[in-house]
Amino acid sequence: MSNSHKNTVRITARIAVSIQETLERAAELSGATLNQFMIQAALKEAKKIIEDERVIILSQNDADTVFSLIENPPVPNAKLKAALKKHKEFFSESH
Repeated sequence: MSNSHKNTVRITARIAVSIQETLERAAELSGATLNQFMIQAALKEAKKIIEDERVIILSQNDADTVFSLIENPPVPNAKLKAALKKHKEFFSESH
């Protein structure tokens, strides 16, 4: 195996002929091979999905509320105290 293929894998997919034709046309228009086009398109979409999951968008009002709660946290209620106790008990046991 040559060095250029050491860190690569092959991905295959069965698609309808009409989808192949559309992808080939788009690849041709963008000046890329079909493989290049599919990888670029898939990678672009994957990065968008990952970014969308990583970023939380808040309105100004919601952001103000979050920052206010961080700066002035409410007094722990009974449910929070119980959860903290349960957490401590769980992690103090040998697992």
